[in-house]
Amino acid sequence: MAKISKKKKAALEKVDADRLYSLSEAMGLVKEVNLTKFDASVDLHVNLGVDPRKADQSIRGTVRLPHGTGKSKTVLVLCTPDKEKEAIEAGADYAGLDEYITKIQQGWTDVDVVIAMPRVMAQVGKVGRILGPRGLMPNPKTGTVTQDVGAAVNEVKAGKISFRVDKYGIIHTPVGRVSFSPEKLADNAEEVLTTLNRMKPASAKGTYMKKITVASTMSPGITIDPKSIK
Repeated sequence: MAKISKKKKAALEKVDADRLYSLSEAMGLVKEVNLTKFDASVDLHVNLGVDPRKADQSIRGTVRLPHGTGKSKTVLVLCTPDKEKEAIEAGADYAGLDEYITKIQQGWTDVDVVIAMPRVMAQVGKVGRILGPRGLMPNPKTGTVTQDVGAAVNEVKAGKISFRVDKYGIIHTPVGRVSFSPEKLADNAEEVLTTLNRMKPASAKGTYMKKITVASTMSPGITIDPKSIK
């Protein structure tokens, strides 16, 4: 059995596993029990009462966090030459088409988000097997397939994130860093949860938000009371 460090033991003792914390309490506590020396990500995990195997219950979407994620995202825009300048001026790190398709085919995927114009999706499809498993494949549902590439880049750089329910019915998404104030973390989390509530499928039966947990990298999970969400 692995030995628990003193620091981790102290963190575990601060979290009551049987208690439902309010959103504001949880965001204050997640900063206290952080175990890393770096500015760790704070992640929200929402167990939804949906069946992801059903098309109308496979929750997927985007949300713009009021205070961003605390991490600058590297953006690649796959576009025609006439749109390259627009993409770069909006803040894209890379913009082009053929050269990046070739680089991806050779194994390059050092980006966080890929945005593509509708007219180039046939070429993008050539690297779908590489981008798809990494969550990088552009998709109209997440706003990453668009003619307005400048606006899409601006949204990503301003804190827009995408989420998708996994096969167990759980949404995992970042809501900031441990350096954020509890208020900023709570604002970001509330935006995610409000968005998920709006997306509740009509066919979903029973409790929709079954369990909400927040945790920083390597920290104990803190369970949030769904009733504390506005």
